[in-house]
Amino acid sequence: MPALPMLLVAAAALVDVDGRVLLQQRPEGKAMAGLWEFPGGKVEAGESLEQSLIRELREELDIDVTEACLAPFTFASHAYEDFRLVMPLFVCRVWRGRLRPCEGQAIKWMRPARMADLPMPPADLPLVAMLRDLL
Repeated sequence: MPALPMLLVAAAALVDVDGRVLLQQRPEGKAMAGLWEFPGGKVEAGESLEQSLIRELREELDIDVTEACLAPFTFASHAYEDFRLVMPLFVCRVWRGRLRPCEGQAIKWMRPARMADLPMPPADLPLVAMLRDLL
């Protein structure tokens, strides 16, 4: 069986002052539409994980994050039907700007203990338990 192509995606657990984590819902027309996920996206050629995440957070949520505010936390590795997703997750507690969904996605602040109540992509689920233990 041939190896699946690998997709590298950087994601952030944005944590507010009350210890809640921001999740966003994948919009209609995208793969896994309707599922809730951590903000982030594909790492482009020539980008570091942090550069990719800073770009994605600006594009998706209109916030500015500095590399120093991104703390590497853990990662997920999950085999989907057509590819293997590798997703480093960073924790971020500091950003500039007011969060605004720029791509038509719904957003929701969730307590870590309640995040598993939402339908999420399989790769995100193991990260929820780790965040619950951290926060």
